[in-house]
Amino acid sequence: AAYRALETDRSDALFRDPFARSLAGERGQQILNSIPDKRRHSWAYSMRTDLFDRFLQKEIDAGADMVINLAAGLDARPYRMQLPPTLQWIEIDLPDLIEYKQTILAGAKSACRVERVALDLADVTVRRELFARLGARAKKAVLMSEGLIIYLNPEEVATLARDLAAQSSFQRWITDLASPGLRRMIEKQVGKQLAGAGAPLKFAPPEGPPIFEKYGWHVLDIEPTLQDGADGTGPVAA
Repeated sequence: AAYRALETDRSDALFRDPFARSLAGERGQQILNSIPDKRRHSWAYSMRTDLFDRFLQKEIDAGADMVINLAAGLDARPYRMQLPPTLQWIEIDLPDLIEYKQTILAGAKSACRVERVALDLADVTVRRELFARLGARAKKAVLMSEGLIIYLNPEEVATLARDLAAQSSFQRWITDLASPGLRRMIEKQVGKQLAGAGAPLKFAPPEGPPIFEKYGWHVLDIEPTLQDGADGTGPVAA
């Protein structure tokens, strides 16, 4: 959210998020200030946000009637994007985060119907029940997991992917995927901060996006955000 605020301040911003600074709050700014060369790396976060925006807009324009944001965090897309009012937007995250976000956005008006679900996605039984209920409500749902799966181990990613694929109405999944080289780069840059937060990076498969083929998904589109020695991969539409 703090990086989205930095992008919003630019005269040539890729997107505008008037809620980013409030959502980041003082704690978010402190975290940002703790990152070495924080502005040097801001482009990567801005590019990821912009790519997710574009992938989402494409699916919504193609008739998606529900967006399910897994580990939604401090995302503000339903408040800043141009969306059809009939769209169902579901945000899933931990109870404390949901409560904080609802407090910050209490006076804001969303472009579509927003529903927040307080749930630990690590609870497999409960999440499967939720996915089944949401799957029954949607005809064509698009899933998004921005900045999530890199923190899961391979077994957790496989189980989540299969749980999502089990719902016939869950037709698209937009996620970001890191290569082993990019994982090493991120750990070098902010490894200290991640260790302090108890959030080590885990999922960066050498197979790249094709790994999802094993879990019931077919890769439709890949948009790299970084192409150098690290060979980083950005959002994948599966």
